[in-house]
Amino acid sequence: MKELIRCNDPVLISYLTAVLEEEGIATFLLDEHTAILEGSIGAIQRRIMVTDEDFPRAEQILDEIGEGETPA
Repeated sequence: MKELIRCNDPVLISYLTAVLEEEGIATFLLDEHTAILEGSIGAIQRRIMVTDEDFPRAEQILDEIGEGETPA
């Protein structure tokens, strides 16, 4: 598993998850429950994870929708 993006924006998370799954790329959202518990402060970001095999294509899709610059 590789981290594709960290984000506090639930709209972006929902959109990106839908786009990736439409392309046949399974996504895994981490830290969702912790982020919800901390409230609206936005200190804890959610992480969208993809498999190692899907990472290059997922990264390309991320760039195509204008959300580039993924973590190392």
